[in-house]
Amino acid sequence: MRLAHFVKHGLALALICVLLSSCGFHLKKASYLPQDLRTIILTADDKRSEVFELLKADLKRADVSIIDSKHAANNVSLHLYKDTLERQTLSLFKNGQVAQYELAYGVAYRITRPGQEPVEQGFELYRNYQDDPDNALAKAKELDIILRELRQLASKRIIRELSQL
Repeated sequence: MRLAHFVKHGLALALICVLLSSCGFHLKKASYLPQDLRTIILTADDKRSEVFELLKADLKRADVSIIDSKHAANNVSLHLYKDTLERQTLSLFKNGQVAQYELAYGVAYRITRPGQEPVEQGFELYRNYQDDPDNALAKAKELDIILRELRQLASKRIIRELSQL
């Protein structure tokens, strides 16, 4: 009985593996970066910004060595020079208070490779945020979570764009 049970489950597992591999499914992994981007000089106008810290951590997870600019002669340089957040009112309550905002988080950076012209890249990420003056503390926490998510998405997008250079 036991042997039949193991065979039955083993066949089911094998069938699932065959079906997943035949449809092209594969686990998502870190973006592949070209060899010249495996060692990089990372700088920013504001080295205390959250997106800079997240980008540094994501680059390390992608097996990129971050070196000091003093010790670099012919290495690629990534400079994060813009990290902005803009809010635009989308709707108002009847009493005139803001009910909904659109958040636009913008990032701009420059990648410099030895012997090549610098490449300037930039993008914006958008999210809608509903405000509620009666729940100010909860909404402030929600805004912090949304901003953290936008910064994480920005960091991952920079790495993805680097992999396509």
